[in-house]
Amino acid sequence: MASGFFALLDDIASLMDDVVVMSKISTKKTAAILGDDLAVNAEKATGFVASRELPVLWAITKGSLRNKLIILPIAFLLSAFAHGAIKVVLVLGGLYLAYEGAEKIYEFFFPHEEEMDTENEPLTKEETLIREKEKIKSAIITDFILSIEIVIIALGTVLEESLLFQILVVSVVSLLATVGVYGIVALIVRMDDIGYKLVKLSNGSKGLLHKFGNFLIRALPKVIKGLSVIGTIALILVAGGIFSHNIPFLHHILEDIPGFLRDALFGIVIGSLCLGIVNLVKKVLPVSLRKH
Repeated sequence: MASGFFALLDDIASLMDDVVVMSKISTKKTAAILGDDLAVNAEKATGFVASRELPVLWAITKGSLRNKLIILPIAFLLSAFAHGAIKVVLVLGGLYLAYEGAEKIYEFFFPHEEEMDTENEPLTKEETLIREKEKIKSAIITDFILSIEIVIIALGTVLEESLLFQILVVSVVSLLATVGVYGIVALIVRMDDIGYKLVKLSNGSKGLLHKFGNFLIRALPKVIKGLSVIGTIALILVAGGIFSHNIPFLHHILEDIPGFLRDALFGIVIGSLCLGIVNLVKKVLPVSLRKH
């Protein structure tokens, strides 16, 4: 009886070791999307008064957890009863990622004409709360789309394993994604506030505290911009990797060039095609529909 119990414990320990190993592999596979998720949410969590930044971030984090609770059961049901659908969803998600990456590149070279900036106009308390709710809602919707990709890509690394193993690995990756991303975002959005406090503590002197405080204040927008650039590159590479591994006729195209260049090329070309199709559809749609 005792030997059976210890054998069970040994099996559980072995399973958890395998789960940890595969979770690391899956996390690496989803790292590019996590980078984009980090950049997007760092941008959306800034621009509030200091006292509201963390409450807003907490609201987005709770929304992200709810997103995972919706997506995970659906993903596991697909894996159990419609195994082939996972790769279809993965490729569709790859199209979205490639489109988003291509759109960001296009907007960098051909920025939209922006409307008059009203961000600096004084807002009433009610207007501030409305804007806050809108930004939270926007961040949670974006997180939902990226969470689908994170879950599907993580699931794609363990598709051949048992359902229990899939549930454990993908759930761990999803939890790490939420805690990791929003934990780092919390640090990023407080950079400028920490900087201001250090400058204040320097009491007007130009010493180390003052210089480091100013560095943190100036660094915040640059960090967010840098994350955005890295996230865009990552989107293209991840999308290209999805296409090259899951679309059969692409397997043997450009096999002689390095893998990352091949993935980048697939991501840019297919992303540009998606962007062109979307822009064409937008042009032919009635103006009234475009606004919605």
